Amino acid sequence: MNLPKDPVMLLSVVNTYLRDYHASLEELCEDAAISADELVQKLAAIDYHYDPAQNQFC
Repeated sequence: MNLPKDPVMLLSVVNTYLRDYHASLEELCEDAAISADELVQKLAAIDYHYDPAQNQFC
C-alpha cells in the first residue's frame, strides 16, 4: 500500500481504512506491511494520536 507522505493526507487515508476495513491499528499495519511505530510517530507530529476505543486517530 502506498500511503501519502503529507501527514494531513496520511491522517485522512489511515482513518478511512480504519473505519472501513480494519478493526485495529495493528491489523491495518499488518495488512499494509507498514510499521505501526512509524505511523504513530508521523501522526503524532501533527498532534494526532491513536485511540483504540474509537479505532481512529484523533
